[in-house]
Amino acid sequence: MTKNNNGFSEAGLGKLREVLARHVESNKIPGLVALVSRGEETHVEALGTMRHDSSEPMRRDTIFRMASTTKPVAVAATMVLLDDCRLRLDDPIDRWLPELADRQVLKRPDSPLGETVPARRPISVRDLLTSTSGLGLDMTAMGSPMMSAYFEHKVYGENGWLLPAVEPDEWIRRLATLPLMYQPGERWLYNVSDDLLGVLVARVTGQPFETFLRTRIFDPLGMKDTAFHVPADKIDRLPPLYAPDPQTGEFTIEDPAEGGRHSTPPVFPSSGGGLDSTADDYHAYFRMLLNHGKHGTERILSRPAVELMTTNRLTPEQAAARETWARNVVHLSHGQGQHGGWGFGMAVRTYRGDYAPVGQFGWDGGAGTTTYADPHNQLVGILLTQTGMSTPDSARLIHDFWTTLYQAIED
Repeated sequence: MTKNNNGFSEAGLGKLREVLARHVESNKIPGLVALVSRGEETHVEALGTMRHDSSEPMRRDTIFRMASTTKPVAVAATMVLLDDCRLRLDDPIDRWLPELADRQVLKRPDSPLGETVPARRPISVRDLLTSTSGLGLDMTAMGSPMMSAYFEHKVYGENGWLLPAVEPDEWIRRLATLPLMYQPGERWLYNVSDDLLGVLVARVTGQPFETFLRTRIFDPLGMKDTAFHVPADKIDRLPPLYAPDPQTGEFTIEDPAEGGRHSTPPVFPSSGGGLDSTADDYHAYFRMLLNHGKHGTERILSRPAVELMTTNRLTPEQAAARETWARNVVHLSHGQGQHGGWGFGMAVRTYRGDYAPVGQFGWDGGAGTTTYADPHNQLVGILLTQTGMSTPDSARLIHDFWTTLYQAIED
């Protein structure tokens, strides 16, 4: 077996390719791009086709809807503002998001919306970064009064789409008509805090969220294909997004490329799930995190900012609640989301529950995407598909990717 210092074994990479190819050949996943890097070695596989009914091959520069893998990248904008002392972790957000001042909190998470008590304190910047603002989605309790209200008020779910579909000021106005589910800082809850961070950054900077991200993160990192929409001259590089039928597995187009939701700038640039990107762009970002905030000779984020983002920030009580939730929904999440911890905008592994070691950080996306970095092994893994998680197929592919990637490490 050939050996490569800091790299992967030939046999291991061969097995990785074989396992990925098996998923494509099963006709459950039309195509994928996988990028793995360790030390100085980067290896890319582009397998299958752009569409399930065409022979156009998947390419290394294919652009994907990153879905919730947006979160670990978009959070960098807030970290820049912390580095620049334009925000502080325990600042109340009321100054910039006055709509969310003086909150009422449900007596119990499943209480009717009228049964509330006053919030004990304002929501802080830290609460948004750790997803403990008291606002969030609970996919296990879709029938609860609060979850029903999110969709009735079209905070989410406008036109059946899970990203906000109105401009930020209107979105936050709708959100402000609802109470919090928990007291600020009490409980980890998914997604809403991330979308609020994008609004916060825009208001603090007086710039569109995407403009600030581009200036401070994307351009310095050379992330030339990362944006909240795919322009016309690149739309041929965007595959359709499939949501396979849960019963038959038939490929249903959830979002076409031309004329789809990602073909024009969105009215709401979603920090929780709106970015489009490529494997190489995401690799540049996650490498920068592994490199303690530096890209080549240029510093993008301070070392302490990166350490805060990429290590667990939840208290033992918050982490226990998050882990209980994750373990109770493995049948719905197809086994994903079990890491123990959460940093800022991303999961952080605090115990060994699968092939990945403690300290691995990143996240997955419902459009069939996964991006993590692992400081212990100096490893980045990125797997991008166009197959959403309406069936377990893309999640199973993601699990098999990580299982075989960790076996390919050669020391």
